[in-house]
Amino acid sequence: MRTLVSYVATALAFLLLDACFLTLAGPGVYRPTLDPILGETVRLAPAMLFYALYVAGLTRFCVAPARGASWTKALSAGVFLGLVAYGTYDLTCQAVMRVWTWRITFIDLAWGAFASGTASAVGALVDSRIGGLTNRAQDR
Repeated sequence: MRTLVSYVATALAFLLLDACFLTLAGPGVYRPTLDPILGETVRLAPAMLFYALYVAGLTRFCVAPARGASWTKALSAGVFLGLVAYGTYDLTCQAVMRVWTWRITFIDLAWGAFASGTASAVGALVDSRIGGLTNRAQDR
């Protein structure tokens, strides 16, 4: 149950951050360069699969290892995982797509590191709160 709650907290944080970023940055950062290859609408199934898998990775590799430690451990692990994951995507796109720019890569890398670190920290804070409540209930 604790892991599920941590997953949901991490997911809500990541989705909220990403929705704000894509709404604000999409028109100015991505559309001008990528418009010729972007679809008219977002395909929900692949987007939902990405978020489900990525948040599972954040929960497993960043939030869970921070149990019993500081939320900053989840933050730093999330920043690193975000940099690796977004770097894999962006640098691959830059290697094979003529329209991809260094500007998009740098913005996306910074965003992936920030959003992943922040969501992981939120997940860890919720996880530690749940763990504290569980421990207090067991002490009674």
